[in-house]
Amino acid sequence: MSVPDRVALFAVASSQEGYFTTDQAAAAGYSRPLLDHHLHSGRFVRVRRGVYRLVEYPAGEQEDLVVAWLWSKQLGVFSHETALALHQLSDALPAHLHLTLPAAWARRRLMVPAGLRLHFADVAEGDQAWVGAVPVTTPVRTIRDCRSAHGAPDLVAQAVRDGLARGLFSRADLDGLDV
Repeated sequence: MSVPDRVALFAVASSQEGYFTTDQAAAAGYSRPLLDHHLHSGRFVRVRRGVYRLVEYPAGEQEDLVVAWLWSKQLGVFSHETALALHQLSDALPAHLHLTLPAAWARRRLMVPAGLRLHFADVAEGDQAWVGAVPVTTPVRTIRDCRSAHGAPDLVAQAVRDGLARGLFSRADLDGLDV
């Protein structure tokens, strides 16, 4: 039996706004019974199946995003209108969180959390960036995704204008896109 390493668990949770998964806890030496003990003692809170939070950790701005990302086993990438909002491109205020999962996940039967809209595609590493504690599609990939998903044309056009003005990409980066 391994000795729990609170420092290691705190380090992982700190990079994820105070959240961690059952697997991450196990890697830090926390068995299921020990997790349950900390739940009952009030040190941890279960936020959804397999995802926990350190009670003393201060609230963060991206908590809902982190929980959804951890639900995806850290394989999802925020995309579409959610990525527009994260990159502050356009006035997008998505009603749902948009998360792109690997294409192979399309065959899985998933219990999708409320408020989460899934897309399935393999997002290359070069098409990914980080905004805070979560992965997100790059601005160019985001615009391509929104355009191919028939996103609101005015938001896509505004995102293109904003991205060009901020130097996030060039007109050449958008070759082949009707924007």
